[in-house]
Amino acid sequence: MLSLAAPRGQIPAANRYQRSSSREMQGPRRLEPVPVRLIGSAPQTRESQMKPGLLIAAVVALAPLAAPGAAQAAEADRTHFPAAPGGPAGATPPYSAAVLAGKTLYVAGTTDGGARPGDTGAAAARRVLDNVKRSVEAGGATMDDLVWVQIFSSDLADYAAFNEVYRTYFKGPAPARAYLGVDHLLGGAKFEVMGVAVKR
Repeated sequence: MLSLAAPRGQIPAANRYQRSSSREMQGPRRLEPVPVRLIGSAPQTRESQMKPGLLIAAVVALAPLAAPGAAQAAEADRTHFPAAPGGPAGATPPYSAAVLAGKTLYVAGTTDGGARPGDTGAAAARRVLDNVKRSVEAGGATMDDLVWVQIFSSDLADYAAFNEVYRTYFKGPAPARAYLGVDHLLGGAKFEVMGVAVKR
């Protein structure tokens, strides 16, 4: 009698067909993610996976505590030099003559103090520049540390006279500047000058 048994280790063709058909009917198998770990790295535990989130939360929570300290450090790096009493601003001027922030000195506008008997443009220029020089030196800088100057003039006819005096206040290259004509200045002044210096 002819035997239909398959040799040992082989699956009968009919059975192979049935198994293949059963897999196809079940549809595609769902792939599960396989954790990947670099060689030499420590295994990722639940606690270690939570650390980045905890670190971000800690930084956000501590940020408000650091802000006051930063503000105090910035204020400590700033020095105000009071304006002299008198003049149009009165006994207590509502501004500082200069403010030193870091190495930068901001010089407030100062005038020549108003007209004097027999006054000239050159004389008024010397008075206002002497005032600027006092403010600059009070902040520990020199006139050659000025990097920006702004000049307001109530009479543009004084331009040449002002420049002649102005040059004598600098030993090196002159700072950048603007010279502006205005209708009038406080106290009947001919000039008002302000500037910015950077200490070397």
